[in-house]
Amino acid sequence: MKINLYNTKQEVAINFSDYLSKLIKQNKTVHIALSGGSTPKIVFEELASNFSDKVDWSGVHLYWGDERCVAPTDSESNYKMTVDYLISKINIPQENIHRIKGEEVPSKEAIRYSEVLVKELPQENNVPKFDLVILGMGDDGHTASIFPHEINLWDSKNICEVAIHPDSGQKRISLTGTVINNAETVAFLVTGEGKKEKVDVIINKKGDYKQYPASLVAPKSNNLIWFLDTAAAEEIKKE
Repeated sequence: MKINLYNTKQEVAINFSDYLSKLIKQNKTVHIALSGGSTPKIVFEELASNFSDKVDWSGVHLYWGDERCVAPTDSESNYKMTVDYLISKINIPQENIHRIKGEEVPSKEAIRYSEVLVKELPQENNVPKFDLVILGMGDDGHTASIFPHEINLWDSKNICEVAIHPDSGQKRISLTGTVINNAETVAFLVTGEGKKEKVDVIINKKGDYKQYPASLVAPKSNNLIWFLDTAAAEEIKKE
């Protein structure tokens, strides 16, 4: 595990964008699973503003780690957020964008998207292998759309599962731990004071940390990177 600490959320965005641009430059083809949330939005803005002409996007393939079961035009769609803040502002081939169809029947879409990943990604251990999976973490310790009350979905043998938000009951399609932990690199982008307690519990393996899905992120490659601002890292800095 590598931990990168920055003073502000904006510095997280700048440094992660620099990291991502270097990864893309080093590889002819790069398969990346994106995250939704407020921190990736800032990262997408940074990439679009300052890296759009510095990166050759022709070999970049974009996927999603999770998606809400809504239309692609819905304000809650992770795909829409990525289009608005990144895809519409960079020169990337349309065929390189592999979205989860949140408007479809969730159970069928989980199967279809699994088949897309099997077709498009290289395989290792008979499981699709991303070059990079970008994850966020909720205040409740969830990641992708695997929540504590459905933590058993993490160990599913399936590539994708239908998850349910514990409060709203909204259905979501999510990658499982099977494919997340098979990635070459997994990067957490976590910012804000609201995350500091779970960041401390998970990184320092305190108490009942295993009840939080984010604690189960452990890529077989051992390439796990945290990008944190000082607000999210406040408790671990005290250690």
